[in-house]
Amino acid sequence: MSDLTAFPISARWPLRTKGAIQLYSLPTPNGVKVSIALEELGLPYDAHLVDFSRDDQMSPAFLSLNPNNKIPAIIDPDGPGGAPLPLFESGAILIYLADKTGKLIGTGAEKYHTIQWLMFQMGGIGPMFGQVGFFHNFAGKDIEDPRPKAHYVAETKRLLGVLDRQLQGHDWVTGNYSIADIAIAPWLRTLRDFYKAGDLVGWDDLKNVPAYLDRFLARPAVQRGLVIPSRG
Repeated sequence: MSDLTAFPISARWPLRTKGAIQLYSLPTPNGVKVSIALEELGLPYDAHLVDFSRDDQMSPAFLSLNPNNKIPAIIDPDGPGGAPLPLFESGAILIYLADKTGKLIGTGAEKYHTIQWLMFQMGGIGPMFGQVGFFHNFAGKDIEDPRPKAHYVAETKRLLGVLDRQLQGHDWVTGNYSIADIAIAPWLRTLRDFYKAGDLVGWDDLKNVPAYLDRFLARPAVQRGLVIPSRG
C-alpha cells in the first residue's frame, strides 16, 4: 500500500517513490543507524531531511509521527498485513527492518543476543557517550564542577571496556555482522571524531574497538548511509 495521505507528515514531506519506506531523519549517530540499515538491506526508501536548524522536529507534521520529537522515524507503506506502519525510536526501527527482511538479526538464540547488544547501545553507549560530548565539547565544558564530566567519562571508559572484551576474537559484536553493530559503531565514530574525546576515554589503549570501527567504516553501505539524508 502506498497511499500515505492519512498521515499528516506526508503533506510536509511527500512520498516520492511508490512503495518505498519513508525515512525522516538527520545524519546524527542515531539517525544514520536507520539509513545504514536500509542501505545494507537494499530496501527502497525516500530520505527526508528533518532540519533541526529550522525546528522541523517540533513541527506539527513531524510530531504527528513522533510525539517525542526525535529522529529517526519511518513509515513503511507495506507494513504487517499490508497496512502502513509508522514507527519511531531507532532501536525499534532496526528490529523491525531486520525482522521484515530476515537479515542482520539472526534466528533463535542469536536473535536475542543481537537484541541484547542493541539494548546495550540504546541504554548505555548512546546516553553516556552523549553526555561526554556535552561536557567535553559543548555547553557543559563551561561548568566548573568537574564531577559530572568525570562521572560520564568513567562510565564511558567502562562501557568501552565491556565492548573491547566482547570483541576479543570476533570481527563483529555477536560474531556475525548485525543491527547491533549498526547501532554501536556510529556512536564510536561520534565519540572519537566529532566529540574528539579519544584521548579523554583512552581510545588508543583499547585492543579491539579501534579496528572494529575501521572495519565498520570500510563497508560501502555504511559509507553511503553516513551521509543520508543529505544536508543539502
